[in-house]
Amino acid sequence: MITTEILNKTVEIVGRVGHGDGCVSVLRKEWPGLRFVACSEDDVPARLKPALEADGFNLYYVGGGEHCLALSQDAESAIGLVVATVEA
Repeated sequence: MITTEILNKTVEIVGRVGHGDGCVSVLRKEWPGLRFVACSEDDVPARLKPALEADGFNLYYVGGGEHCLALSQDAESAIGLVVATVEA
């Protein structure tokens, strides 16, 4: 489960260290049980609403079921976050 506290602290960390691959290792150290991925906003389906929009990046939930990982809109079943860089 991804809580509002995790979302807010993720925004703080990414704002401090920058988005992209560099933030992923910091986030993994902060929450070793969660999955984190960095990508471009262009790699995310346009119809998917972000879990949180921030300055220069958006956060999306990663859902994990019995099969492959997938983007999700459900915070309760989320097992991680995607940090998607928004290009100008």
